[in-house]
Amino acid sequence: MLITGANGFAGAAIARHLLVQGWQVRGSVRRGEAAVPAGVEKIVTGPIDGTTDWTGPLSGIDSVVHCAARVHVLREREADPLAAFRRANVEATQRLAAQAVGSGVGHFVFLSSIGAAKAASDPDAANAYQRSKLEAEAALRQAAAGSQMIVVMLRPPLIYGPAAPGNFARLARLIAAGRPLPVASLTNRRSQIFVGNLAGAVEAALACRTSPPKPLALSDGEDLSTAELAARIGRACGRPARLLPCPAGLLRLGARLLGQGAAAEAMTGSLTVDNGAIGRELGWTPAFSVDEGLDLTFRDATP
Repeated sequence: MLITGANGFAGAAIARHLLVQGWQVRGSVRRGEAAVPAGVEKIVTGPIDGTTDWTGPLSGIDSVVHCAARVHVLREREADPLAAFRRANVEATQRLAAQAVGSGVGHFVFLSSIGAAKAASDPDAANAYQRSKLEAEAALRQAAAGSQMIVVMLRPPLIYGPAAPGNFARLARLIAAGRPLPVASLTNRRSQIFVGNLAGAVEAALACRTSPPKPLALSDGEDLSTAELAARIGRACGRPARLLPCPAGLLRLGARLLGQGAAAEAMTGSLTVDNGAIGRELGWTPAFSVDEGLDLTFRDATP
């Protein structure tokens, strides 16, 4: 089986999980110096876009898990960010899927994003990354149309676990450093998923016999406010979170003035996921609760 982006946070965790389950895993990376988990056969593709040649990586492969993507960029340097997202996320996905069909691949699991659902429901409010993920889903459907390849598209929300990047890592660092956080007043509800639960969902997707009719959202099954998540992170890492009250509107205003409007929305807004569809289609339920996932995330970090 081929996992693209096998050196990334999610790709590496999925690779380790599948290795334990007895899969032979080949992992694609863009640069030769990128490290992959022990036991993974590494193969270098270079930059991924609509011209990438996947012939070598796909040789002898019966299943693909496509994790490689251009993700949220904190300090964007591209003159046209949407075009850059489309090259790496849309064109590369379509190219890989088309060549996978030509190589006789039986299963193609695509790691999309819950952001694709936002792009579908409110296109004007979606950012470039979210739009590119929705477009990638459409490109994948088009490339696989009429073939026998089973396609499963997964839409996770925030993914956390050991060495998680992004907003989760920033929040955990602030809590571990004992910094006060003005989130005690927040009553929003957000879903999240432990990377071990995501890996289990990928395994279930690789076992399904037909393509689900729609992308499948998934989560740990418990929605938390930002304040609740911070408190649980604090308990898991042994550093109680210092939470201060502050109205959500004031937080959003301050963040916008600092050019951090998107980060404020992620902190104060609500985004929940229902596991009903993935349970029906794949028979999947999360193996780890939120608290279990957080304990495993910070198991080696507690003082």
